[in-house]
Amino acid sequence: MAEVINMPRLSDTMEEGTVATWLKQVGDKVEEGDILAEIETDKATMEFESFNEGTLLHIGIQEGETAKVDSLLAIIGEEGEDISDLLNGGASSKEETKSEEKTEDKKEETIEVESSEELPEGVTVVTMPRLSDTMEEGTVATWLKKVGDEVEEGDILAEIETDKATMEFESFQSGTLLHIGLEEGESAKVDSLLAIIGPAGTDVSGVAKNFKVGGSESKSEPKTETKAAPKEEKKGEPKKVEAKPASTSTSTSAVSSSDGRIFASPLAKKMAEEKGINLSQVKGSGENGRIVKRDIENFTPAQASANVGKFVPTGVEDFDEVPNSNMRKAIAKNLAKSKFTAPHYYLNVEFDMENAIAFRAQYNSLPDTKISYNDMVVKACALALKQHPQVNSQWFDDKMKLNNHVHIGVAVAVPDGLVVPVVKFANEQSLTQIGAAVKEYAGKARNKKLTLDEMEGSTFTISNLGMFGIESFTSIINQPNSAILSVGAIVSKPVVKNGQVVPGNTMKLTMACDHRTVDGATGAQFLQTLKGYIENPVTMLV
Repeated sequence: MAEVINMPRLSDTMEEGTVATWLKQVGDKVEEGDILAEIETDKATMEFESFNEGTLLHIGIQEGETAKVDSLLAIIGEEGEDISDLLNGGASSKEETKSEEKTEDKKEETIEVESSEELPEGVTVVTMPRLSDTMEEGTVATWLKKVGDEVEEGDILAEIETDKATMEFESFQSGTLLHIGLEEGESAKVDSLLAIIGPAGTDVSGVAKNFKVGGSESKSEPKTETKAAPKEEKKGEPKKVEAKPASTSTSTSAVSSSDGRIFASPLAKKMAEEKGINLSQVKGSGENGRIVKRDIENFTPAQASANVGKFVPTGVEDFDEVPNSNMRKAIAKNLAKSKFTAPHYYLNVEFDMENAIAFRAQYNSLPDTKISYNDMVVKACALALKQHPQVNSQWFDDKMKLNNHVHIGVAVAVPDGLVVPVVKFANEQSLTQIGAAVKEYAGKARNKKLTLDEMEGSTFTISNLGMFGIESFTSIINQPNSAILSVGAIVSKPVVKNGQVVPGNTMKLTMACDHRTVDGATGAQFLQTLKGYIENPVTMLV
């Protein structure tokens, strides 16, 4: 079905945009993540990428033309699809918009004048930006500036979590940060009050208080506790405990928000990623418990301690409420859609891992070389997928796409759920390159630094819980992929070889397949090819 792409709002003050250059033409194929056009805003010329895939059927704004935000920019759909209804609807809506603009021009001008009179000279209101075409609300993950700090144009103000990723948001103004409208961990609709910037010492309390567009109504429920007189609890009555914000936490471990987000300086995050340190194990010594550079430098594994459950008096029911993050809501929506639309079935196999264990030990004996069993599985799957494009396929309502390239998604657990960074052209990479890529992506995932490009475009997915001792499990397909492979732990046990019971090591794998694209025999043949690579890993080097 054709999708209408509207002129995006690429900055907090953008009201209209000019198409500087089209990088795709009508009739061109468009992949998710491709750059559609370069759009000139009131601040800069920025690349605009597609969040849809298909054929570019219509261009609504030509190069050099200017249009309001949300105007028809393009239509993407299936080749040859009839889009006359969308075009007619777009035309009529444009006419309606124009007539509405004419009748409301005076009203809008009045509002603007009133707003400008209320704003002190040099003061700018910064609102929650729309950082993706599907974004409806955002969550402030981290403020990199605090009230009173000087802000230069181009400085990173905050890290904002959207439904797709956590992204840096830079300031388009210079001045002093006078007011913060959303605390870390709080969510609000697009265009809600995010911050106020202006000359130092300016009183903006009235501006913040009277801000209307998306204001307090869109703001998430306050996360700070309100003190009240002690109330005697009845035995057996549930005790509701609100999750405390990071700024009031007194924990000796890393400070985190109510949804598990850890607060650390960008430099500390980068250093932790490079050293492979889990930030949740680090005690922060910065302001309000924030993790800073010296905490990473002084960290030793001995600091890590086992998770201890909260003390609850005997006979008292107790629970904590943790707001669902944008990431977890998006994951829930996508997994539910996959589970209830794709007819899943499962194929179970068990591989002999003796040769794989010996191969890995010998491979890792080389200088500056270290690969994991998961890296070997990624490489083996990539090679097997080239021989079985049906398993490397994707289902759409009117067609099936057989991919000739292999992009393997590797599921990584994060506090907010699960993300799937993608090792692109995995069949063309060596085991060492795959190992380095997976390690880098895992570090970025834990620190919420994965970009949209690093999480898009997978043609097959691997989920591994073997490191947790799980012997076998099933996974939900990461649509529009046709299959996902669940990898279990390597288990030492008696096996039968040449008619005799001998010690052995085996690994169980389960592949979930979409029956619309992968028939049982097709999936079984793929697993046979995979078995050849896993049980004889030297063949992966040929």
